[in-house]
Amino acid sequence: MRGDSIDPCLVPRRQNIAKSDFPQLIVLSNEIAETHGGNFMAPRGYKHPLYILPFDHRGSFESGMFHWHGALTSEQTAQIAAAKQVIYDGFKAALASGVRQEDAGILVDEQFGAEILRAAAASGYHLACPIEKSGQEEFDFEYGADFGAHIEAFHPTFAKVLVRYNPEADATMNQRQAARLKQLSDYLQQANRSLFMFELLVPAEKSQLEKVNGDKKAYDRELRPSLMIGAIQELQDAGVEPDIWKIEGLDSPEDCKKIVVAAQRDGRDAVGCIILGRGEDEQKVREWLTTAAAVPGFIGFAVGRTDFWDPLVAWREGKLTREEAVSAIANHYQEFVHIFEEARGS
Repeated sequence: MRGDSIDPCLVPRRQNIAKSDFPQLIVLSNEIAETHGGNFMAPRGYKHPLYILPFDHRGSFESGMFHWHGALTSEQTAQIAAAKQVIYDGFKAALASGVRQEDAGILVDEQFGAEILRAAAASGYHLACPIEKSGQEEFDFEYGADFGAHIEAFHPTFAKVLVRYNPEADATMNQRQAARLKQLSDYLQQANRSLFMFELLVPAEKSQLEKVNGDKKAYDRELRPSLMIGAIQELQDAGVEPDIWKIEGLDSPEDCKKIVVAAQRDGRDAVGCIILGRGEDEQKVREWLTTAAAVPGFIGFAVGRTDFWDPLVAWREGKLTREEAVSAIANHYQEFVHIFEEARGS
């Protein structure tokens, strides 16, 4: 499916985002342009609450859930698409149970979720599409030079990238990644439709793990926060301007505040941050959401596997009915919305 052409006529068109509708963004653009000598494309930003249910997993679905390797048959592709439909039905069930539609959204891939994307667009839901090639250590475009055509076919609310970027890692690789990401950033700015969502992962270098005696939790707690700030600043300086930063969980409010300062520096006041779940257990996700929600600038979360993985596995093994799996996913998602809003004081 990855190389298939897309008929844009089959996809509902989404309205352009006009800067005249957001006068504060014009002020922001002028402020940043002055800071950078007039040669700067300001992020449009996003500050509304945003609770994303992400299920754009591709390689991890193929190998981790279905235990398949190599090229997929059409039947295997259909089975993955059907599993993703269960997640989407859970999302809709959560909306029916009280999650506000204007605050909710999904992140799903074109490869296995094209029909879901079309249905979500027709229903007016916030939707995000991944632009990156799945499972790569170095960022590259899923559809190569045709990335723009695939974005325009679906006109998602957000075009999302997942990027592994450690500022102390290979400098040449980081420069290659930054160049590709700037290309995407510039394209989204000029097209002025989909906003730019950037999922930043900062994997530990061997030398960094050695500093904490190989303790990955200590790395997350003691080293990763400052490395994340360094990564954000390097990417901004390279001309990469996300509207939303999708951030690995942080254990302290002080670190959350520092991330917001970096994301919004030099007049980027409209830029928002959301916390990702990273497949952690429910208790850890609760802690991360509670910590971030209390910090202005963090507008929501993107928690996926913690919501859907166990119910989907149980459904596939015949331990849950489809209806029960849908209900379990809806309940998990709705619970995380409640946790975030309660911690934020909504």
